[in-house]
Amino acid sequence: MMLRILACAILLFSATVLSQNVATLRKQAALDQEVTTEPIANEITNDLKVSRNYPMQPPIIPHNIRDYQIDLNVNTCLACHSRRKVTNTQATMVSVTHYMDRDGNFLAAVSPRRYFCTQCHVSQTDAAPLVGNSFVDVKELMAVSKNENE
Repeated sequence: MMLRILACAILLFSATVLSQNVATLRKQAALDQEVTTEPIANEITNDLKVSRNYPMQPPIIPHNIRDYQIDLNVNTCLACHSRRKVTNTQATMVSVTHYMDRDGNFLAAVSPRRYFCTQCHVSQTDAAPLVGNSFVDVKELMAVSKNENE
């Protein structure tokens, strides 16, 4: 008897949740249904660095990387950004933290755990945000606080 009541409660709860209009990036399409996607945003390729929004944020890539190869055999990023190449290319050098292993020892080459650049770094685009964001930079909060105290 108790099992039947529990099963009915689960079914009722599931029907209630599934009948709600939950906003998703799939726009109400069923999971087994093909959805046309928005076109890919244009990469911003002006080579101007964008300021970071918070401490330790990985820098955003200020140039096109569409055909870059990053796999076990090749990392195109390091053709310009490795320690040995930056003098000739004038590119920003990979952070020294990328040459450290997990124990803090310095290595001669980029650490395997930092080798796949696009795990953390992304290209700038002119894409509109997919979801809302109420993030406020700490500098802005400090400025507001300072103005209120004056």
